[in-house]
Amino acid sequence: MRGASPVVVVLAGVLAVATLAADAQSHALTTATIEDIQSAFEAGTLSSEKLVALCLARIEAFDRVGPALNAVIAVNPRALERARALDEEREASGARSKLHGIPFVVKDNLDTAGLATTGGSFMLDGSIPPDDAFLVRRLREAGAIMLAKTNMTELASGDAFSSLHGYIRNPHEPERSASGSSGGTGAAIAAAFAPLGLGTDTGGSIRAPSAANGVVGLRPTYGLLSRDGIIPLGLSFDMAGPMARHVADLAVSLGVLAGVDPADAATGEAGAKAERDYTRFLDPKGLVGSRIGLARQFLGHDPDVDWVIEASVEAMRRAGATIVDIEFPEWLLVSRVDLYWSVRLPEFRPQIAEYLGDLAEDTPKSVDDLVERSRTFAAPSPEGFIPNASRWTLLQTEQAAEGVESPQYLAAKAHGLPMVRDIVAGILAFHRLDAIVYPTNPLRPTRLDADPPSGLEGASALNATIGTTPTNIASLAGFPDLVVPAGFTSRGLPVTISFLGPAFSEPRLLSLGFAFEQGTRARRLPVHTPPLDGESFDP
Repeated sequence: MRGASPVVVVLAGVLAVATLAADAQSHALTTATIEDIQSAFEAGTLSSEKLVALCLARIEAFDRVGPALNAVIAVNPRALERARALDEEREASGARSKLHGIPFVVKDNLDTAGLATTGGSFMLDGSIPPDDAFLVRRLREAGAIMLAKTNMTELASGDAFSSLHGYIRNPHEPERSASGSSGGTGAAIAAAFAPLGLGTDTGGSIRAPSAANGVVGLRPTYGLLSRDGIIPLGLSFDMAGPMARHVADLAVSLGVLAGVDPADAATGEAGAKAERDYTRFLDPKGLVGSRIGLARQFLGHDPDVDWVIEASVEAMRRAGATIVDIEFPEWLLVSRVDLYWSVRLPEFRPQIAEYLGDLAEDTPKSVDDLVERSRTFAAPSPEGFIPNASRWTLLQTEQAAEGVESPQYLAAKAHGLPMVRDIVAGILAFHRLDAIVYPTNPLRPTRLDADPPSGLEGASALNATIGTTPTNIASLAGFPDLVVPAGFTSRGLPVTISFLGPAFSEPRLLSLGFAFEQGTRARRLPVHTPPLDGESFDP
């Protein structure tokens, strides 16, 4: 710097110090991406064992005490041991994948060898499945560490409540619901119990808790991910998918999860459609030149939600997107709930019986057995089981439903679902859209003490919001739906926006969602689950 003025020298020194400080800036566990964590692993400033210990400390601090989220029902007793082994493996032969050493949580309706899988029901208390679900196995083989099983809506339908474990609390406001049915995974990810989680989605069960807890979630294209080892609700709609704090983390996991499973014929097309690395589609300028359809039909239910969505659409426009107002046909909005139940209810009885048949002899073997057991008590039991009248009433509806040979079911499968697919695909093609956006949940998360809807009976009462939220449209069509945090209500409750695209458009949706996320950075750590001492690590 010979000949430079003193001011220039001082400025250069300040900039150098600032650069060094930025380079040395620690990562916070609660905001770090999987890429940040892997960089720290490689640098030797963090180990998988340490990471798992930090995650377990957060579970201990917030799940049973403090806000008492009740998101975790069982911790893997071998998680730390597994982390140590993976650290040694990394040192000896390198990382297996971008998920090597990363802990993940699993919704309690995905089979996990060695840990009970109960579906949130006392009727399956202690049931140990014979092996891992295909997706759990894929994550373990990639070097990820199963940290814990998460609480869920009982048998994945009804209120966000379990007869085995009770309510799941929302980390943003514990007197509100974490939503269902993957509410435990949603709350756990929001509270930074783990960077990654698995949920399942039939009519909206990944997307609703992603919205309620303010995290990223994906219902993939039907057939992109295996359904093997999932307690079924209705296999025409059932899908598993990842949930995470960041779009990039979800993209990392999707590359591991997607692909053909010989045990699930629906994944046949995934062989040609699945990507091994979805992170290559992440583009902070992904909205430039895009065409986004806005489904305004789902606004008008909550002014705070509407304001966030309008602000989000304006942010996309500023980022280079063209916004097109679109409308779904009125007949589709009116008939979609009946169409959903016409397929879902008849499928449950034979499909749950097939799943139960692979379990131990002392477990129920049919819907009739489940109904009989549900009638054994109407008050909290000595073991701590809690009555769940709404879900058990639905069991009786499922028991009485016409079978899969009924004309209504056959017509819905053969004609109703293809018609919905064609309509949604047609709207996307006609307007030349990359995606349709809408509020994932047009209403803020409900209070745990809210009274049930009045004037409704049976299945409609148990899923009243299925007529409000658009999530079941993607379920009926079999199309992917990506949820991204968008903002907050005036009371600090999260609002998310959904990106719905055509079949196997996950790469484009991830590009759009990543660009929106990077432009808005709307996700926030819940105030009731703040950072703990010692959680930061050097890059």
